[in-house]
Amino acid sequence: MSKTCLVIEHLAVEHPGTLEPTLETCGYEVVSIPAASVRRFRERAEEADLLIVMGGPIGVYDAPEYPFLTEEIDIIRTRLKVKRPVLGICLGSQLMAAALGARVFPGTNGVELGWAPVQLTADGQRHALAEIAAEDLPVLHWHGDTFDLPEGATLLASTSRYAKQAFAVGNYGLALQFHVETDAAELEQWFVAFAGDIRKMGPDTLSRLRADTAKYAAGLAERNARFVSRWLSQL
Repeated sequence: MSKTCLVIEHLAVEHPGTLEPTLETCGYEVVSIPAASVRRFRERAEEADLLIVMGGPIGVYDAPEYPFLTEEIDIIRTRLKVKRPVLGICLGSQLMAAALGARVFPGTNGVELGWAPVQLTADGQRHALAEIAAEDLPVLHWHGDTFDLPEGATLLASTSRYAKQAFAVGNYGLALQFHVETDAAELEQWFVAFAGDIRKMGPDTLSRLRADTAKYAAGLAERNARFVSRWLSQL
């Protein structure tokens, strides 16, 4: 009998991407739901074998305008209390931080957008995350918000601009501020969906993103396979 991986998506272009084939190989049936409908799927989200919460262009502090964010935080909190696995990516990581009582806020060092390495902590070097980010291998950053490290969480990665880039909660919770799930073809959809963000970063940003994506995205799927397999094996 297959296990269930429920994915909460805030935008159609931000989905499990290159993570999905390895999840399926590891025996998970991957089912995606839109965040705006999460209340209807709350029981499934709380009981799924694995919950993945994807990114999006809104923030935790936008919950008054987007009340489903509060529902997501409650679901994540409920799962983490009983040690049910959760993986949060970008906005998903921020929702995890909020669920654990940490402050989430707009960063004061500007938007972090583009391919760049993270610096793994000693704990990060021992974690499955090292399959993706060791030896200065670049990952994709696309965020302006950040968070404080939740009490009891283990910091795994930092950058010079934002120190809180990834954290773990035991062996069942993992929050990644950066993106590891996309590839070159999918990023072309991002370049359309987030054209406003790109233009704000300067006239050469799109060409730089495409050039860096050509260099770094191809190897990410293979690194992801190792990362996902290793992390799931420890659950």
